Amino acid sequence: MAGRLPAIVIDNGTGYTKLGYAGNKEPQFIIPSAIAIKESSKVGDQASRRLARGIEDLDFFIGDDAIESTGYSIKYPIRHGIVEDWDLMERYWEQCIFKYLRAEPEDHYFLLTEPPLNTPENREYTAEIMFESFNVPGLYIAVQAVLALSASWISRDFGDRTLTGIVIDSGDGVTHVIPVADGYVIGSCIKHIPIAGRNITYFIQSLLREREFGIPPEQSLETAKAIKERFCYICPDIAKEFEKYDKNPSKWIKKFNSVNSITKQPFEVDVGFERFLGPEIFFNPEISNPDFVTPISEIVDTCIQNCPIDVRRPLYKNIVLSGGSTMFRDFDRRLQRDIQRLVTSRLKVSQSLSQGALQPKPIEVQVVSHSMQRFAVWFGASMLASTPEFYEVCHTKAAYEEHGPSICRHNPVFGAMTKTPLAFQVLLNILSINNVLVVTHFDKH
Repeated sequence: MAGRLPAIVIDNGTGYTKLGYAGNKEPQFIIPSAIAIKESSKVGDQASRRLARGIEDLDFFIGDDAIESTGYSIKYPIRHGIVEDWDLMERYWEQCIFKYLRAEPEDHYFLLTEPPLNTPENREYTAEIMFESFNVPGLYIAVQAVLALSASWISRDFGDRTLTGIVIDSGDGVTHVIPVADGYVIGSCIKHIPIAGRNITYFIQSLLREREFGIPPEQSLETAKAIKERFCYICPDIAKEFEKYDKNPSKWIKKFNSVNSITKQPFEVDVGFERFLGPEIFFNPEISNPDFVTPISEIVDTCIQNCPIDVRRPLYKNIVLSGGSTMFRDFDRRLQRDIQRLVTSRLKVSQSLSQGALQPKPIEVQVVSHSMQRFAVWFGASMLASTPEFYEVCHTKAAYEEHGPSICRHNPVFGAMTKTPLAFQVLLNILSINNVLVVTHFDKH
């Protein structure tokens, strides 16, 4: 155990992939989940088009290099969190391991993340690639929602740490609302929201296009993204916010300065209503998408109401945020307020229908925000892969050779850890020292 190299943690997302070594506080690399390949022929199916010969098979780029490359075709092997092109995914992992992490896969255990409701066949494909192509000694595939839930413990008191909660995971490409009970995802109650970071960027881009004429067309998306990340916030009341900006524009309207990448001339953009209108599409989606009009607070409430009755109160009490698109200022406060209003009004209706005979106990709504929110899934995976338990429950190369890829259909780590309640608490006995997590205690009783 003492001489073992740290496990490698790879969190593959629709928009970005986070990779690094277990035991660290943040991922070492965050790169777009894109790959650029040469496609010489335009006929035939995808697989036959990529039947390259010799050195051409190595002629590809991933991440930022892929987006900046010219003369290549850019592909996205992951769609809505699910891997769609395994040939490209294998090449993508190849450069992640050898070029970025500069690791020898035979020396490291691997922890990969998967979206909820990932198919067992996908886990088998992953196992085949990892064990056959990269010859890894051990592999574990963890559900992103459960990792995000365990990452939120960093902001909870010792007694409040639980693996029951509802995770709102919003990244660049997709947003999911995922209920988890005792470490197990309630798959039938998962809700999908077609609004995420990319949609906010596009909406801000369209608002700027209508008003600002000095933005170079080729930089409009990049400018909108920078404005979103630097200036946007969630407001409590959209009408009052408009009034506030109209009364004192000099105080609230900000300036964004940048340089034209071609002419090298500086340009300036006034950032006004976009500051609160951009992220507002979570709570009033009809302002940007006429086909989807349900606010995120109602979706979370419906999701919890669909769950078994005995876990509803614990779910309301532990609504965990995860992903970069939940990082807007006051997102947690607005969401908590809106859900609390829905719950309280429902209790009042039940009381009035019973004509006062029923006195329902108030339901506490708590939205958990924490410092590791942006990389919650990766951070949770890093904590998990730092424990001795992790190596005990990993699927090994020997087991794969004996039983085949079907062993990866089930990953039993959380089931194993809930049997020994104190064992999983090791994940939170950590000190942040120079961005490195140090495990301080482990009890196996």
